[in-house]
Amino acid sequence: MSVSYDSTSPVPPYEQVRSSLATQINDGTLAVGAKLPTVRAMAADLGIAPNTVARAYRELEEAGLLETRGRAGTFVGAAGDEVRTKARTAAATYASAIRQLGLSADEGLSIAEAALRQVQ
Repeated sequence: MSVSYDSTSPVPPYEQVRSSLATQINDGTLAVGAKLPTVRAMAADLGIAPNTVARAYRELEEAGLLETRGRAGTFVGAAGDEVRTKARTAAATYASAIRQLGLSADEGLSIAEAALRQVQ
């Protein structure tokens, strides 16, 4: 597992960590049940404050991508699979709507990308 962090980026550090982990969970790089480093260990590896990593973990847990099992640690949650399934279903519905409206795939992708940028 590799989490990227760029101290010169305008994106807040917690969001960089959250996004990096979410991407790895969603693309299957981090499998369901994989154990993540402790907050302190990841913070030390990245050279950032532990509270920054804790916030990223907390937001991923709220989204259902991580689960904390007390002293056992933090793990990739099974809900990550459910999230991907829901996202695929939403994408299929969107793709169908784009076709029904007579728009091209490129137009549909541009609209979706614009919408995703607005919610960041």
